[in-house]
Amino acid sequence: MIRRTRYDIYMDTLETIRRMRLVGITRISYGANLPIDRAKDVLTYLSERNLIKEEEYGQRRGFRITPRGGEFLRALQTVRMYLNPTEYSLES
Repeated sequence: MIRRTRYDIYMDTLETIRRMRLVGITRISYGANLPIDRAKDVLTYLSERNLIKEEEYGQRRGFRITPRGGEFLRALQTVRMYLNPTEYSLES
């Protein structure tokens, strides 16, 4: 089993939020395959850097990706593409 890097976890978290638009911590935890306490730490880190923002919808709170977070996600995907060229081969 290959361990995920910190940036893989950030990318999975941001991708989950981007895909679901406004999402609660439980869904983020499932989507990024993280325990809740670790997901809270990741969300705090991303929020402090203005990559996501917390919003209220109804009586619940959720997270939404910011434009800066979208740029960061694309940058991480580009880096992954260069580090793992066999995953993104155009010939397959």
